[in-house]
Amino acid sequence: MPPTDSAAGHASAPGLAPGTAPGAVHGGSTPGAVRSTTRTTVRTAEPGPRDSDSEDTLDLRLPEDFVALFTETTRTGGLSRDDLLDDVGDWGPVDTPAGAFQLVPVRIDRDLPLINRWMNDPAVAEFWDLAGAESVTEAHLRAQLDGDGRSVPCLGLLEDTPMSYWEIYRADLDPLARHYPARPHDTGVHLLLGGVADRGRGLGRTLLRAVADLILDRRPACGRVVAEPDLRNAPSVAAFLTAGFRFSTEIDLPAKRAALMVRDRPLRDLL
Repeated sequence: MPPTDSAAGHASAPGLAPGTAPGAVHGGSTPGAVRSTTRTTVRTAEPGPRDSDSEDTLDLRLPEDFVALFTETTRTGGLSRDDLLDDVGDWGPVDTPAGAFQLVPVRIDRDLPLINRWMNDPAVAEFWDLAGAESVTEAHLRAQLDGDGRSVPCLGLLEDTPMSYWEIYRADLDPLARHYPARPHDTGVHLLLGGVADRGRGLGRTLLRAVADLILDRRPACGRVVAEPDLRNAPSVAAFLTAGFRFSTEIDLPAKRAALMVRDRPLRDLL
């Protein structure tokens, strides 16, 4: 779950959404969404003789698509890590009022210095909490790149120029899902605008709308795009609202109190 946003977000651990500061924009179970229940025993006492107080039994409800993925993995011996987000790297460019925009998955060898420089901008660091040496940024990126594909870090290229950092992630498979009534294939967004010149002129709003539409177009199974900017990050919350997201509720996350923002597929042409 990524951290907290800067002009749109703060994101540390893949899954906890960022917010929007002067320099960035970020960003339960549902009836019918559960198909399998796994009973798990959790020890609550020091090792020793078992008694009625030494363990708790929890019912863990697994999303239907997760069960399907597990079954397919077992049958075939593995799935491509790209399957969870429908190959973000192949989504291609889209036209926006600001120019042609494209999400390009991060490559450590090529992109680390640039992303680390952005993370050390005080306006960004306030919400993302990733300031420091390149090793700090690298650890955050590798946690996603070396994972199962449920979170993909990307550079945002506007007219072929890298100018923003994004995290596109499966919110329904993220720790965030413990804090709101997640639905299968909910897709989350974290955004950070890198250059000072790109902030404060409505660019975050434009790109958030474009990326939300891109997700809904390229991920047919996704019914809504979600984000959780820090409530303190008023510019980020405003950017989401003007990009067609609606405010759903306030949620308490481990690193922040956030505004749960939602862009619904049925309402995409109305907001």
